[in-house]
Amino acid sequence: MRQRIIAALGIAGLAAAGLAACGNDSGSGSGGSGDKVTIGIKFDQPGIGLKEGANYTGMDVDVAKYVAKELGFDEKNITFKEAPSAQRETLLQNGQVKMILASYSITDARKEKVSFAGPYLVAGQDLLVKADNTDITGPDALNGKKLCSVTGSTSAQKVKDKFADTVQLQNYDTYSKCVEALGAGAIDALTTDNTILAGYASQAANKGKFKVVGKTFSTERYGVGLKKGDTDTCKKVNDALKKMVDSGEWQKAFDKNLGDSGLKLDPATNPPKTFDACA
Repeated sequence: MRQRIIAALGIAGLAAAGLAACGNDSGSGSGGSGDKVTIGIKFDQPGIGLKEGANYTGMDVDVAKYVAKELGFDEKNITFKEAPSAQRETLLQNGQVKMILASYSITDARKEKVSFAGPYLVAGQDLLVKADNTDITGPDALNGKKLCSVTGSTSAQKVKDKFADTVQLQNYDTYSKCVEALGAGAIDALTTDNTILAGYASQAANKGKFKVVGKTFSTERYGVGLKKGDTDTCKKVNDALKKMVDSGEWQKAFDKNLGDSGLKLDPATNPPKTFDACA
């Protein structure tokens, strides 16, 4: 009897060890053929990061898959987790994701909380308005208008601080809700990066309804967000991004996801030719 109890305890211990070994690798270490990785992306940005059923598409998604593969993770072992703007730092700090590719602009304030690899794309802030709008020609034409962006983004506040101090700011938790409000006439314009706006304007359901003003007024350097101080992964990600650019895979991903939108990016900065040093 005593031997059976000891044997049972031994089997239970081995089972527990096996379960621990199968845990999701979202916080540390390099990928192996059986390792899993969780990556934060946006779920509601057509052309950048979009979830439709069980499918994930967009430039950020394709860059994430390429980087993960170079880090040793099989695509079937990637889990994509939604990373709303206001939650990105928390997701990294808590180890819920290993990296974030979610139109995540590199800024000094954010670098106080997280580390960045990249940039892998350089965009610019712009405005989305109704297709028949003629009076909003740029950010300085927004005084007295209702301007939408998402909670956690700095885009709308930048307009108020630098261009139109009487603009009325409206914040929603997703850009798709801003687009709905714009279509319903509840707001006058939506501001964020031109890449995101072009994706919305080119969606089949939105064809002919909206237009991108086409007057960028910022430089947004999209980086791969990592846990603060993860220098080893940062260097590996930068190496992967360089390989993606040099091989032509970056251009293929851009053409596939944003080529039909008519978006023109600055060829001096896209595709990126240099990447920030990992600190």
